[in-house]
Amino acid sequence: MKKVYFLSLCTAFLTCNLIAQMSVKDSSIYTPYVGIGFGYQLSAGDLVKRFGNNSAISGSLDFKTKKYWIFGINGSYFFGKDVKESLFDSIATPSGAIINGNGEFADVRLFERGFTASLTAGRMFSWKNPNPNSGIVFSVGVGFIQHKIRIETIGNNAPQLSKQYKKGYDRLTNGLLLSQNLGYMYLSSNRLVNIYVGFECMQGFTQSRRSFDFDLMKQDTEKRLDILYGGKLVWILPLYKRAPQEFYTY
Repeated sequence: MKKVYFLSLCTAFLTCNLIAQMSVKDSSIYTPYVGIGFGYQLSAGDLVKRFGNNSAISGSLDFKTKKYWIFGINGSYFFGKDVKESLFDSIATPSGAIINGNGEFADVRLFERGFTASLTAGRMFSWKNPNPNSGIVFSVGVGFIQHKIRIETIGNNAPQLSKQYKKGYDRLTNGLLLSQNLGYMYLSSNRLVNIYVGFECMQGFTQSRRSFDFDLMKQDTEKRLDILYGGKLVWILPLYKRAPQEFYTY
């Protein structure tokens, strides 16, 4: 009985090890993989009234099944310097300048800052070449998006834009996020080059989260549809174990 039990354990171990080390070029495999990406996005909807185009860096943890389904957790940080809204009319001079505590023109700079976090699910449509683990990928996601205007006062010498007052101008906004991705994923047989190139579109159903906007002299209660779309390139680190090479002696 002990021998049978021991043989069963050995068989199970060898089977699992063979599965874990299955060659990518032979058949579809299950594998988790980490992705680090960069993208360039255009704004649309209500967002285009506030910000211009931006860049984004992203990170993800995905799981590809043998049946070509892909599930993952994704996050991104997006940033830009094209801020279109006029914020300081009530505290600026007729020429648009802000006077600092020394009676000089303050150096005020505005930037776009935001992030997303989402759960995604999708499907790979593969063919034999270059291997069964590469192909067209379509996925959708649901999650959270937040963005605001970052206000920087060089020297921090403008009391009307101190840390506590910036919140009345920064337009902090967040809400539900939906996303769609279409692209091509390549997992090389030798695991040296693994990339994803694709197109992404995100829709944020958002609202201001500040109780009062100083320049508007009221709370902003309008519902927003914030849209970002653009291309992205992702470097992929697959976490499967490569099958060992076989050598034969005679």
